[in-house]
Amino acid sequence: MQRKIRVLVGKPGLDGHDRGAKVVAAALRDAGMEVIYTGLHQTPEQIVEAAVQEDVDLVALSILSGAHMTLFPEVLHLMRERRIGDRLLTGGGIVPAEDMQTLAQQGVGRLFGPGSSTQDIVHYIREWFAERHGAAALPPLPPPPAARALEFAGPSPRPASAAPRRAAASATSAPRKAAPRRPAPKRGATSARSAKAPPAPRRAAAKKSAASRPARARGKAARRG
Repeated sequence: MQRKIRVLVGKPGLDGHDRGAKVVAAALRDAGMEVIYTGLHQTPEQIVEAAVQEDVDLVALSILSGAHMTLFPEVLHLMRERRIGDRLLTGGGIVPAEDMQTLAQQGVGRLFGPGSSTQDIVHYIREWFAERHGAAALPPLPPPPAARALEFAGPSPRPASAAPRRAAASATSAPRKAAPRRPAPKRGATSARSAKAPPAPRRAAAKKSAASRPARARGKAARRG
């Protein structure tokens, strides 16, 4: 009988960086698994207790603090005490290859270092589950999230429908054109007229001053004589 794989993702110790754990948890969820995330700063006792209460198939630890040689063996020991030692204990973090081999000899599953592919993690968990429970119990992989989004969105609109919309837009926009306005009088003409008007009084004043000059000169000559 097929069923979902239940995974517990834990962050033990004082490690406060959980971005990688959340990325892995999202990838496992997209692969059809049921993921329980414990959160930051969990003790080994809290992680094992949550694994027992949730009845998970495996426990995945994310350790970036360098305490992997202490936390992995302790969690594995508590799992055996709580009679869930047959469940898979895996995880990842900054773990040297020598430490991975040492932990594997103690009973810890495969560990994944920085830069590991989430597809490799999914494949490893599914392969372990099929070996333990049989291939008939392994559920099929769901379609990728992008493919599911396209299925829910439905068929995309046809591009040919854009032509009638443009025609309708042009038909509706034709009556909205404003009526032509009457041409306004040119400002240059009024300014030219106003500029030509003042010189007339100036010319008249010049003529008067020219006409009055001989009269003044005659008056002066009469006074001298």
